[in-house]
Amino acid sequence: MRVVLAEDLFLLRDGLVRLLEAHDFEIAAAVESGPELARALAELEPDVAVVDVRLPPTHTDEGLQCALAARRARPGLPVLVLSQHVEQLYARELLADGTGGVGYLLKDRVFDAAQFVDAVHRVAAGGTAMDPQVIQQLLTRRAAADQPLGRLTPRELEVLDLMAQGRSNAAIAGQLVVTERAIAKHTSNIFAKLDLEVSDDDNRRVLAVLAYLDQGR
Repeated sequence: MRVVLAEDLFLLRDGLVRLLEAHDFEIAAAVESGPELARALAELEPDVAVVDVRLPPTHTDEGLQCALAARRARPGLPVLVLSQHVEQLYARELLADGTGGVGYLLKDRVFDAAQFVDAVHRVAAGGTAMDPQVIQQLLTRRAAADQPLGRLTPRELEVLDLMAQGRSNAAIAGQLVVTERAIAKHTSNIFAKLDLEVSDDDNRRVLAVLAYLDQGR
């Protein structure tokens, strides 16, 4: 699996390269600036991009803007964003097209190699890997502005939060220490209240929820 990695800090970039190579990823390019990232994504067509939000020359949102432009040019390009902070506007834009293959992790909340590698695999396969804090901010913002989301019970919001992280019903049941049947009922209620079609495909369910949160359907 070919990866384009963008990170301006040498030690972190080198560490990520070594980690990914140790787990059988091929590093197509490891770059440190926005222009380099734009060229790598256009020319190398990687299986997944792992991108820091803030890159030279602006050190603002250069990395994420390059990733968004690449996804517009190549719809569905898997992108895993790494950031120090939750950039709500860009997280929403990243999720808006509903094509999958997106992730947004906060650097200081990635606690082990297995968690990070699993996120890269999940995004590359077209799934989602969202930090709970990112999802919580999107949920909170939408809940304040959108009536249907306000109809969800606290438990349904908790289940929706876990769904948006890319968890299966079995994983959610294990996390909440309840039965899968209970989670299936909560899931059915969530989709009914949000006027979203229920699907047996976990990734499609997650993307539908995220699209709803972003677009305010």
